[in-house]
Amino acid sequence: MAQQASVPLLEVRALRCERDERLLFEDVRFELRAGEVMQVAGPNGCGKTTMLRTIAGLSQRCTGRVMWRGEDIGRARYEFLRESLYLGHEAAINPALTPVESLRWHASLWGGVRPLAIEEALARTGLAGYLHTPAQRLSAGQKRRIALARLLLSPATLWILDEPFTAIDLAGVGELESLIAAHAAAGGAVLLTTHHRLGLANGLRRLMLGQQMVD
Repeated sequence: MAQQASVPLLEVRALRCERDERLLFEDVRFELRAGEVMQVAGPNGCGKTTMLRTIAGLSQRCTGRVMWRGEDIGRARYEFLRESLYLGHEAAINPALTPVESLRWHASLWGGVRPLAIEEALARTGLAGYLHTPAQRLSAGQKRRIALARLLLSPATLWILDEPFTAIDLAGVGELESLIAAHAAAGGAVLLTTHHRLGLANGLRRLMLGQQMVD
C-alpha cells in the first residue's frame, strides 16, 4: 500500500516542443500528486497551452513521456480520460444551448447527474437567474461560468485548466480559487495556466516554462 501511495497521479518526463522550427521548451519534468495544485507560468508564446493540450491528449506537437498513475498514458488512455477534465482557454459552449442543456449534455458523458445537481452547480457559479437562457444571449463571463460549473459535476480527479480566470469578475475569481482549493483538499489535483496570482495557502507549486524551474 505504501508503494502504491508513493506513485504520483501525473508524471511528465523530458517533454520537448518545437513550433515553426522554434524551440518552445525542452526537458520539462515534473510530478503532480493528490492534493497538489501546479501553476504553469511563463511569458506569452512559451508553450503553456501547447503543454497542457499535449498532456490532455489534444495535441501531438511535443515529444517526451506522460504517465498516469505510473502507467504510460498510451496504455492508460481510458483511465486517464475517465479521471481527468480539460477546460481550454475558450469556454467551448454551444451558443444554441441553455446552461442547463449544456451541463446535461456533459453530465451524460459521466453517466448522468440529478437535475437538481445541475441547477445547484449553476447557482454556485452565479447563473441561478440564467438557467434557461440560450448561451448566445449571455456575456463572455457568463459563458465561462457555464464551463466552470462542470467542475462541480465532474467526477474527475485531475483538472487541467487553461487560463480559467479569463473573463470572470473578482467575485468569480474568489469562487474559483475556493473550488480549486476544495478539490485539492479532497484528494484531487489541478494543473493550470494563469497569469493570476493564486491565493492558495497549501499545496501550490509553480513550473516556469523557459526557465525550467519547479518549486
